[in-house]
Amino acid sequence: MSLSKLFQKILCVGLCPVLLTACAGFPNSYLKSVAPVSREHPEILEVERTVDDSQLSAQSELEDYLHYAALNNPGLEAAFNRWKMALERIPQVRALPDPRFNYGYFVEQVETRVGPQRQKFGVAQTFPWIGKLRLRGNKAGEAAVAAQKTYEQAKLKLFFDVKDAYYELAYLQRAIQLTEENIELVKHLESVAQAKFRAGSDVTGVVKAQVELGKLEDRVSTLRELRDPINARLNAALNRDPQLPLPWPKSTPESSATIDDSAVVQTLMFNNPELAGLDAKIRESEQSIKLAKKAFYPDLTVGVDYVETEDARFAGVSGSGKDPVMIMGSFNLPLWWGKNQAGLREAKASLGAATKERENRENLLVSDLQMALYRFHDAERKISLFGDTLSPLARNSLDVAEQAYQAGRADFLQLIDAQRLLLDIQLSYQRAIADREQQLAQIEMIAGGSILNESLPSNEN
Repeated sequence: MSLSKLFQKILCVGLCPVLLTACAGFPNSYLKSVAPVSREHPEILEVERTVDDSQLSAQSELEDYLHYAALNNPGLEAAFNRWKMALERIPQVRALPDPRFNYGYFVEQVETRVGPQRQKFGVAQTFPWIGKLRLRGNKAGEAAVAAQKTYEQAKLKLFFDVKDAYYELAYLQRAIQLTEENIELVKHLESVAQAKFRAGSDVTGVVKAQVELGKLEDRVSTLRELRDPINARLNAALNRDPQLPLPWPKSTPESSATIDDSAVVQTLMFNNPELAGLDAKIRESEQSIKLAKKAFYPDLTVGVDYVETEDARFAGVSGSGKDPVMIMGSFNLPLWWGKNQAGLREAKASLGAATKERENRENLLVSDLQMALYRFHDAERKISLFGDTLSPLARNSLDVAEQAYQAGRADFLQLIDAQRLLLDIQLSYQRAIADREQQLAQIEMIAGGSILNESLPSNEN
């Protein structure tokens, strides 16, 4: 047989699996029942995740930091790539197995009536039992949904980390400013004590003022040294060098809307991506059970064999040199029921574990949310108390104490106590503002997104 004729025969046999696949009777929905998530969300496959450090400046606001972190944080990018990895698994598991090409060479030629057989070629294709590919695709699709929700949860956690460090940095700035203002106030009180000392009073007031100045200057130094670790924490979320400086926050956005606790809990049930991911794992386990049941059914393999036959040794033989073509079929025998039963029990145990894990996580999230709501409302109460009530009273108390000291009706210790009380209330007020925003950020992370209808930025510092 010539090489060209042999090549034509091989090509003919190689096309058989295509024809077998087309004629196998599987509807289009069999292979297309699970739409690729990557086609539904093509934007996730083409994202440029890098931003120049120059985009963060003294004019940058919180939204700029969040945008920068979303595009540069390595942990978030790792979760993003795991999502992409899960998406790429879908077309792999729902595709048919690779066709198998068989070649056999007769070491001793088989003599037949129509001529000796030299070699044979064959191509076979395995078709899983009806429903297996669809279930595999469904299972991989639910795994991709779970990976997507893990990515979304990682993004919420990253945004919380950025907000938490940002608001802590804003509080630190105000704490330093207030303490420095109180240093100037104590210096003024010291000058009052110096004037009374020159007028014949004792030196006690001057000494106490100088002691208080030393304590306040030490507090300012402590606060200033705290800036580097907070910067490092924020830089870590931004994927920047921990030693890189960060400007003081331009402004601190303060939310003006109130929170309905019951509505927030309902938002948690519907929007939390962690719970949604666990729901996807439950559905994935359900698909695993259905797939495990399919293991009790055989897979079908069909194929075509072509045998090259030379001309018969004797002239005039009918069919001399005719190459036979055989259509073959086979199926595996799922006889090891113990193995298949174990696989089914494993899938059922996986469903039970996923269900209980989801129930446990919901309980923990609701508990965490209740504590965050308590701290949020507690911070709101303190803002009202320190800002609207105690701060004006402490200011008046200091003014009255100063007048009484100058008139000789009070000693300097009462004046210092009034100054300390004013500083403590001012710092507590700023601490309550930072706590409120930090707890709001935690509530949004747990609930799965923004829970406020409106938000207004405060005045610049």
